[in-house]
Amino acid sequence: MPVINVPSEIAPLKMVLLHRPGKELLNLTPETLGELLFDDIPFLRVAQQEHDAFAKALQDERVETIYLEDLMAQVLDGHPELREQFIKQWLEEANIHTKVYTKVFFDYINDIKDNKELVMKTVEGINVNEVDHDVSNSLVDLVSPNSKMAVMPMPNLYFTRDNFACIGNGVSINKMYSVTRNRETIYGDYIFRYHPEYAGKVEMYYDRHNPFHVEGGDILNINRTTLAIGISQRTEPDAIDALAKNIFNSNSPIETILAFDIPVSRAFMHLDTVFTQIDVDKFTVHPGILGTLRVFEIKASANGETLHIKEIDDTLENILTTYVGEKVELIQCGGGDLICADREQWNDGSNTLCVRPGTVCVYERNEVTNRVLKEHNINVIEIPSAELSRGRGGPRCMSMPFYREA
Repeated sequence: MPVINVPSEIAPLKMVLLHRPGKELLNLTPETLGELLFDDIPFLRVAQQEHDAFAKALQDERVETIYLEDLMAQVLDGHPELREQFIKQWLEEANIHTKVYTKVFFDYINDIKDNKELVMKTVEGINVNEVDHDVSNSLVDLVSPNSKMAVMPMPNLYFTRDNFACIGNGVSINKMYSVTRNRETIYGDYIFRYHPEYAGKVEMYYDRHNPFHVEGGDILNINRTTLAIGISQRTEPDAIDALAKNIFNSNSPIETILAFDIPVSRAFMHLDTVFTQIDVDKFTVHPGILGTLRVFEIKASANGETLHIKEIDDTLENILTTYVGEKVELIQCGGGDLICADREQWNDGSNTLCVRPGTVCVYERNEVTNRVLKEHNINVIEIPSAELSRGRGGPRCMSMPFYREA
């Protein structure tokens, strides 16, 4: 049996990767919100309670929840020789190049004996006042405030969907749009290269060192033979070309990749913020994108070296019907009311996690959209989200399925 199996967005979910938000949220400040891609500062204790409720809701549906921080700690437990390499790589990608700081911060992190605690600290970041060192010979220290983030936190990590993406039986280790978020992909790289459960058992379709950006929120598994990828602010067409070639030249059964060119907007940052599949024949969709999407069909050429690409001139409903294989219904966020749709889209009304066909996990705050889903005979599992939603990501963003039944 494959260790990774995600043939679609709706097949019964059996295992999912999460990250419980930690102290990295405490290192958000009003001055760093823009750099760290947040619009507000979540209240950590409540965010953790909400995230625990999310995990519990999935567990109640017999979904096994595994945690990124645990997998990464297990890598270091099983490969103690990787510890020094990991810390040095983490410091390098955090732009710590000063000789004094590099040594001081390396020693500080390396002194943490418990590997899970170490991993969580690398997510949290480092404030200079945590570390004892002689500042008398450091101009950087003498001119800097005595409390500042020397290593920035990774507050977006609880959106585990983005830094890598499971595609069928393989995975894309992504090159992310933001320098801040690109550091998150270190963990996935180590997990899939070194964890005993996954090392050598999972085909890698994309490498984090590639020059072009791609993020997991733009990648949707329509079925075993069709993949959808958004061309967005955070996923470049060059990356889709490269990913397509790698998939077509692998053992993957995927025959068609649909590239959806979506509007560049904070509210539409990824494809899964504007539509997600919730049943065999149903998708949620933001009404604001209807009529604006350009869709391209990508297939392998006969020689396998190039791509055959054509634009599809049709409605979203008809396009999805063609590739899903039966008539699909688009259920509009906010019931089609643009005020409701814009408000609830901001809080990820279309960002659903399908647990099995016709059963989805959603934020409870999107009351209009959730009522409309219920009217369409969708079983809605509502989770609290007053704080989690401040990160501009919904249940799909917060989860990376590792295994779905065929």
